[in-house]
Amino acid sequence: MSGLQCLASENIWFDKPLYDEAEKCFYEGANGPPSQAKAALLPKARQQRPRNRNSSSHAGGDQELVTRMKSMELENHTLHKVVAEMRAALQTLENRVATLEKSPSAKAAPVQAAPVKQVQNGDDEDEDDDMDLFGSDDEDDEEAERLKQERLDAYAAKKSKKPALIAKSSLLLDVKPWDDETDMAKLEECVRSVQMEGLLWGASKLVPVGYGIKKLQITCVIEDDKVGTDILEEEITKFEDFIQSIDVAAFNKI
Repeated sequence: MSGLQCLASENIWFDKPLYDEAEKCFYEGANGPPSQAKAALLPKARQQRPRNRNSSSHAGGDQELVTRMKSMELENHTLHKVVAEMRAALQTLENRVATLEKSPSAKAAPVQAAPVKQVQNGDDEDEDDDMDLFGSDDEDDEEAERLKQERLDAYAAKKSKKPALIAKSSLLLDVKPWDDETDMAKLEECVRSVQMEGLLWGASKLVPVGYGIKKLQITCVIEDDKVGTDILEEEITKFEDFIQSIDVAAFNKI
């Protein structure tokens, strides 16, 4: 009887229309009608766009930050490397300085003061008074003249000992016989028999002229101051039994 009494006192089911109406209002207020639901979705989509833009901008800013951090890390690494090299160079320099300081040759030798000559008073002062500090110009001129004369004499003696240059010339002579029956060996012997100071005979050969006739071509060296070409031709043409004429084919200074 107690359960029935409880149900009799409960009035929830008697007020069901009220609860249905309340539930309807609740759902309409939560979702709204279909047209209002679409209109409500548009502001939500528009609100999401700035969020997307903000997220992309945040992503771009993060990428730039990462790039800058990487460049700073690379620069920091380079600076560390430079500092390490500088420390190594400084250490090497310190070691060299320490080695030089320890070596005995690096120590500076003590400077010895020059001995001071003591000047005695008394007679030395009198001698200084008598000394002529400026000297005599006449004595200097005589000394310079004497040195000049000695140098001139030495130059003249040296020049006199030097052998004088002897001017020489080289001649090529063409000695022609009378005919083809002339003994050319005898003709050459006659030519070489001419001897004088400053004359030196050289090589010779026979050169055909024509019709079986040959001429003697002979070289000689003469000293210009002692032997002249005119005198040489005159001496050679004295052998007129063998020699018809003589010509100077070539004349060269030595």
